[in-house]
Amino acid sequence: MAQRDYYEVLGVSKSTSEAELKKAFRRLAMKHHPDRNPDNEESDHLFKEAKEAYDVLSNANKRAAYDQFGHAGVNQSAGGGAGGQGFGDAFSDIFGDIFGGGGGGSRVRKGADLQYNLELNLEDAVSGTTVKIRIPTMKHCTSCSGSGAKEGSTPETCGTCAGHGQVRMQQGFFSVQQACPKCHGAGNIISNPCNTCQGEGRVKEHKSLSVEVPAGVDNGDRIRLTGEGEAGESGAPAGDLFVQMHVKPHPIFERDNADLFCEVPISIVTASLGGELEVPSLNGRLNLKIPSGTQTHKLFRMRGKGVKPVRGGAIGDLICRIIVETPVKLNSEQKDLLEKFSKSMDKGGINKHSPNEKTWLDGMKKFFEEMKP
Repeated sequence: MAQRDYYEVLGVSKSTSEAELKKAFRRLAMKHHPDRNPDNEESDHLFKEAKEAYDVLSNANKRAAYDQFGHAGVNQSAGGGAGGQGFGDAFSDIFGDIFGGGGGGSRVRKGADLQYNLELNLEDAVSGTTVKIRIPTMKHCTSCSGSGAKEGSTPETCGTCAGHGQVRMQQGFFSVQQACPKCHGAGNIISNPCNTCQGEGRVKEHKSLSVEVPAGVDNGDRIRLTGEGEAGESGAPAGDLFVQMHVKPHPIFERDNADLFCEVPISIVTASLGGELEVPSLNGRLNLKIPSGTQTHKLFRMRGKGVKPVRGGAIGDLICRIIVETPVKLNSEQKDLLEKFSKSMDKGGINKHSPNEKTWLDGMKKFFEEMKP
């Protein structure tokens, strides 16, 4: 695809001043910046195109070469050069406009985000609760109001970077922008540091917070508390606190998204004859009817007795998994009764009383017959 004219890309004329050129680029960069247009290929292309055009036209030598020879005059040196304001400085200003930093000033260092792992029992995760937590963090120093300078003094503008926090290094055709080696990107120097925070502008403290846990949270869900992370350097905004949920295993229930599962042991008599029994739910006791002839691992679904998801949607179900228990520690009388019962079952035939066993035995017989040479 043929390159568009750089003046056309920025929407300016050849006689446009440097200030108007910068203004035009700022407008396009703020409109098409990838962070404002995620997953938008067209905006990404237009942003890169504007960036390339401004990189050339903001440089006096490149602009002169471009005016005389067009794209052929700058293709070998489009990566950077001396003279003019340069792309990096303008982009720092635009970045500040988009994300709330100060244009042309020192780099704002937002405080670090923190994560707190919160353990919950299943009942609290399903119904919601309020939990008090205590976390170690960095807070703005009250003695210096976060500036890092001793009371009665102020930070001095760094003479190396003129307060920008960054300097440009020329390497052949390329211009590299990096953090100022003297102020380490802060943009200022603290000659008389605060005695409380030793010039950092922050102090270590513990703070207590009340976290409202909404109903329906699950393992891995996170709650974001804006501005409750570490304080930024030199009075910069604080980061955020992310409270991550860890739901402890429950002695009765297992959760699968909005559904709850529980195992219900029943006797061989109840499984054979049927009956009704009480089963637990997070909202109280429920009655479950067991039909005669119920087999182990049979699932019974109780609609709407599960969890209401935190992000909305239908309430899940309570699913009861039947476990038929084999009787243990039988006395002689009970053993005799079972033997009599077994003999009476034989009279009815395996097809009538144990259909699953009959199917399995037939399958096994066929398997061994197919193995014969």
